[in-house]
Amino acid sequence: MLLTQNVDGLHQRAGSDDVVDLHGRLDSVRCLHCEDRTPRAGMQTRLAECNPDRLDAVAAFAPDGDADLERENFDTFVVPECSRCGGMLKPDVVFYGENVPRPRYEKAAAALAGSDGLLVVGSSLMVYSGYRFALMAHAAGLPIALVTRGVTRADDLATLALRADCTRVLPAALG
Repeated sequence: MLLTQNVDGLHQRAGSDDVVDLHGRLDSVRCLHCEDRTPRAGMQTRLAECNPDRLDAVAAFAPDGDADLERENFDTFVVPECSRCGGMLKPDVVFYGENVPRPRYEKAAAALAGSDGLLVVGSSLMVYSGYRFALMAHAAGLPIALVTRGVTRADDLATLALRADCTRVLPAALG
């Protein structure tokens, strides 16, 4: 099982099947009332239909996917409601301050409990939702290997810490 904090579906596109998207997926929209999930592409179409005057808006994008629209007036902006129940929609991701949904956490915790160790690739583990799995592995006496370019929150727990580019280390280790 692969546990990822990414929200971009990258691991699935790379061919991984058993993936737990700990923080959800940006390509999905969730209703906060009825929990219905729909593809993000459909939401984009609905946003365009509800706000045709915004189609030419240009925004500067930040590395985290945010867009800078500070100078825009949003008084007339229409946010579509859930087509199933009329509830409020949001990207199906865990925002800072929100909890990881319990079923995701439980699936990942069960996989860790049945594993021989924990391999952390490319994460600083600064966010607790990921770091707690290093804590759990350490408490269970499982070895922890880190492959990152910099320090991590779990450095003191690690059996092995490689400060390296994972795109070079992992292919060499596999073959």
